[in-house]
Parts: sequence; C-alpha cells; structure tokens
Amino acid sequence: MMNICLLAAGGMMPLPNRYLTAMVASCNGSMILVDCGEGTQILLKKLKWGLKAIDVICFTHYHADHIAGLPGLLSTVGNSDRKEPLTLIGPKGLKEIVKGLTVITPELPYDINFVELSEEGMKDYIHKDYVINALQVDHSIDCMAYSIEARRKRKFDKNRAKDENIPMKYWNRLQKGETIKEENHIFTPDRVLSEERKGLKVCYCTDTRPVSELVEFIKEADLFICEGMYGDDSYIQRALDTKHMLFSEAASLSKEGKVKELWLTHFSPSLYNPEEFLYVAQSKFENSVIGKELMIKELKFENEDIYTE
Repeated sequence: MMNICLLAAGGMMPLPNRYLTAMVASCNGSMILVDCGEGTQILLKKLKWGLKAIDVICFTHYHADHIAGLPGLLSTVGNSDRKEPLTLIGPKGLKEIVKGLTVITPELPYDINFVELSEEGMKDYIHKDYVINALQVDHSIDCMAYSIEARRKRKFDKNRAKDENIPMKYWNRLQKGETIKEENHIFTPDRVLSEERKGLKVCYCTDTRPVSELVEFIKEADLFICEGMYGDDSYIQRALDTKHMLFSEAASLSKEGKVKELWLTHFSPSLYNPEEFLYVAQSKFENSVIGKELMIKELKFENEDIYTE
C-alpha cells in the first residue's frame, strides 16, 4: 500500500487561499517529498503524517516556488529529533543551491546525502520500498519528472511448496525472503515464490512542455499528477513561451500513457477557478480531477495474497 497526498495545487507564487504544488508519498513508515516551495512545511503539519519520516526530497527544478521552503523544512525536521541521513535528489547544481539556501540553517542534527542528476535523469534508484526514476523534461531551466514505485512482494505458491516437500513451518519465513538451512537441505525463496509482480506507480510532472518521452515514462501509472498551468486552449502561445502545459495537453499525455487517473495541479495565479475548465481535460481523458489542497489517495496492491501460519 502507498498513500499519496497532493499538498497543494498552486503555481508560481503562494496566495492567501492557494499554497504551492508539492506531493508526498508514504509507504511502510518512509516518506518521499517532491518539491518544497514556500509554506510546504505548514501543509505537512496540516497533513499530520509527521516530518521525521521524510527520508527523501526530490526537486523537479530550482525555481523558487519549488525549493524556497527547504531551509525551514530541514530545520523543522531536525527539531523533530531526526538523526538518520536525509537524501536530496535533483538536477545538476543541487549541492551548490542547497548550500546557499542552508546558510540560515547551518547546524542540522543529521547528514544530507546528495543525488545530483545528469541530463539522462535517473533509472531505478532504490530507497527502502521505493524505486525512483527521473526523466528530464522541457522547461526554461533543467527540470525533472519523477516516478515513484512501491515494490510488491512476490506471491507465495502453496502448490510449489508442497511439490518441493518444503515443511510448512518454513513457508512464512520463505515468503519474507529468508533462506533457510536445515541439516543437508537449503530452502530458498525462489522455490516457493512467483515472478516479480507489478507494484504501485505514481508519476509527478510540473513545469514543462509535453515531451514524447513522457508517454512511456508515465505508462500505466496508478496516478499521474501533472501541471495544468492554463485551462483554456486559447493560452497556447503563453504556454509555449513559458514552457508550461494546458489542461488538454496533460490529459492527452494521460490518455496516451494509459494512466488510471490524472490530477491536475500547478495552476497559474490567474486561473481563479480551475474547475471551470475541467471539461477540457475530461473531453480527452475522462478520469481527470482538479487538484486541491491536502488531496489524499490510498493505493493498494491488487489481489494481495499473504500466507500466515
């Protein structure tokens, strides 16, 4: 299971009634935050999932509305008694930018690990139960889209266990991945487990024009959180000039990528009522939703079978 929260849906600048876009994923006690604009820690406190469990922060790019809230958050995380290292992931220049931002928070009670991405992005970075991928997209500065996947346990095959004459008392331990040695026998998980199964996949993309590589990157995602800077297609020239997306473009990507659900976010400050243009997205991809502050979705593995003694 993986819980997803869209912390807010604003773009460019915070407004009295609209915070800046960021997302947090939670799985088995570990949290990943994507982007950290002004006010992000306020939203995290409203969410009440805790701050100490944030293990990774990913940055799409380094415009202020995506990173200016970092110093305060790092300080607050430190005050939550975190001692374990925290990992920051982002495009090139990450370490230098964070060094500048953290002049005002020089002493943290934990180490920071930096993962600085090349233009090729990132492939299958593993952290605990997460697999993180990154794809460079098309904005005015280096910018990344992210996919976050929760790995799924392999299915226990009771019939194989019986055929292999494996004692029932070992079944639960083998399912958990343990290799068992008994006298002249060695029992390995591969003898009782199925092939790898599809996990849960969430993709997050803001501040870009549509790029063809995104279709494969978001393919069959359970949830796609994507910017819709402008709702009206008549804003196409502005979207081209600023390298942002329209509702219709985000919806077209979702349809081509065969995702299950699209959450639109990162709305222009001039877009006072995004719901007014929801029909534009739904005309191309029916399962399109307007993102809202602290919107939560619980994703579950399908047909999860657990053997217990």
